[in-house]
Amino acid sequence: MSTLSDRDVEHIFEKLRQGVVPERGLEAFAHGIDRQRNEIGRQLDLVRRGEGGFKFLRGGYGCGKTFMARLAVLEAQARGFATSFVVVSDNDLKFHRFDDVYGKVVRELGTSACPRGALGDVLDRWIGQVEETLEATGADPDADDFDDRVRARLRDDLAAMSGGKAPPDFVRVVQTIFDLKQQGDIAEAGALLSWLAGSPNVSAAAKKAAGVKGDIGSRDALDYLRGVLEIVKAAGYAGLVVVIDEAETIIRMRKDTRHKSLNGIRQIVDASGGYPGLLWLFTGTPEFFDSRAGVAGLAPLHDRVQFMAQGGVASLRQPQLELRPFDRERLRTVAMKLRDLYPADDPADLQGRVSPAFVERLVDEVTKGFRGDVGVVPRQFLRQFVDQLDKVNDFEDYDPMTAYGFEPPGDLKPEEQHAMAGTSFEVDGGDELVPEETVW
Repeated sequence: MSTLSDRDVEHIFEKLRQGVVPERGLEAFAHGIDRQRNEIGRQLDLVRRGEGGFKFLRGGYGCGKTFMARLAVLEAQARGFATSFVVVSDNDLKFHRFDDVYGKVVRELGTSACPRGALGDVLDRWIGQVEETLEATGADPDADDFDDRVRARLRDDLAAMSGGKAPPDFVRVVQTIFDLKQQGDIAEAGALLSWLAGSPNVSAAAKKAAGVKGDIGSRDALDYLRGVLEIVKAAGYAGLVVVIDEAETIIRMRKDTRHKSLNGIRQIVDASGGYPGLLWLFTGTPEFFDSRAGVAGLAPLHDRVQFMAQGGVASLRQPQLELRPFDRERLRTVAMKLRDLYPADDPADLQGRVSPAFVERLVDEVTKGFRGDVGVVPRQFLRQFVDQLDKVNDFEDYDPMTAYGFEPPGDLKPEEQHAMAGTSFEVDGGDELVPEETVW
């Protein structure tokens, strides 16, 4: 029996109709990934105990990398972590600029109480705890100097928590946000909060109030992230988990951008141990990791995260966590879980018409449409399956066993197009090695 809310159930099916991974309720139909989930749990335990780390999810198209990453976010939040889910994009996120990465990470900051845009809530929680600590040590909240004592404590705590590495502008902006909220100037405080989240569209007047100029630069952004991380932990969260999804997008970028982006990942990996409580989780295809256009072309990065397997077996504890392709049994099981979860008007009727025999036929039809490539079909299979559930629920005379016939949709991704055509999908990023350089 599902313990999900009706809203979460509707969210699941609406996202599957669109061919995308839901953001909530994934545990209700997850199957065949228990060992990988346990490894992510082990990483979360390490980070909770004060380690800083990274992990790469490795898998071909259709293996469920985004699903696993979304599930990791949900499990992290359930364990008291703040999280951020960022998708690599040549248009929306240029990974070779860390101010871009920082801004996206902070704007996508979420918690179990605030799924997105949680920086303001986290900052308020921390300031509230600072005020409570001062009161507990005898400070009078009604005294004229109480706000000054809070400001001083914010500065001192940030310096102590970050080992003195929190940028002075970061500290001043935090203090000014507190001052403005105390004065009731919520709009100006919100503008400075946007600046702290990496927005380039903050007025000069708002920045002047905090004594800052310009925007957060690429070379300073890692120090700003350290400040945000320390505030997250001081607010009572176990740490911060940052997902960087679809890292393989990098190998399709222009050569100079690709080189700098890969070097950026190397810098994150090298610096990760110095950020206790922060876990970076990247997803990527084997081509991203193994081609000379990707990780394999940058020796320092490849040496740190290379994938090792012998006899078809790979340790889950190595830097790359392998996700295996779907098989028929896993598709069938996921479909049956979704059938039982579907909010049908008449559950018994739906389960009778959407029988295990029909699910078996659907697996056959969709797989046949993709020339037998079971591994590439999950997105379209689930989309087709939900469409059949909808039709059975809405039309009492609809018989999926006799009426269904696979018709390829018009929005196939390149990998799906090649699977239908029976051709291989390869990314031509060139075969030159990536020069090692410092870019941030």
